[in-house]
Amino acid sequence: MATDGFTTCLWFDGQAEEAAHHYLSIFKDSKLGRIGRYTEAGPGPAGSVMVVEFELNGQKFVALNGGPEFTFNEAVSFQIHCADQDEVDYYWNRLTEGGEEVACGWLKDKYGVSWQVVPARLIEMIGDEDPEKARRTTAAMFGMKKFDIAALEKVYAGE
Repeated sequence: MATDGFTTCLWFDGQAEEAAHHYLSIFKDSKLGRIGRYTEAGPGPAGSVMVVEFELNGQKFVALNGGPEFTFNEAVSFQIHCADQDEVDYYWNRLTEGGEEVACGWLKDKYGVSWQVVPARLIEMIGDEDPEKARRTTAAMFGMKKFDIAALEKVYAGE
C-alpha cells in the first residue's frame, strides 16, 4: 500500500486478521496489504499476527493486535455514504451481524467499531434551505436506527 495520506489504525485484542478479512468481505472495493508478524522481540508471541494492512473504498487501515488495554468507543466512527436504500440495507445488515443497532444510522459491529450508514439524500434533506423541511426530516431521523429513505422523503415532503 502507498504511504501517502492517512492510515487509520484499529487496535484489536488478537482479532486483527479476522477483522480485516471480515471488512474485506463486506466492502466491494477493498484489498489486503501486508501482514506483519511478531518476532522473538515481542510483545506478542513470535509468529503471531501483529498488523494487517487493508484498504476499504480507498481508505487505508492497519489492524493491530495490541492487546486488551484499549477498546473501541463511539467517540470515533466511520461514515458510509450510500446512494440508495439497497446500499443502506446491505451495509447495515452486514455490519450489524453479531453487533448492535444504535441510533440515527449508527451501529456497532461485532468488534465494537462504530459505523454510521448514511444515505447521501439525507444530507441534502437536513441541509435544505427551507427550515421546516430540514426540521421535520431531522426529527424523523432522530427516531430511526437504520435509515429508511422512503419514510424520510415523505416527512421531508410534508406528507
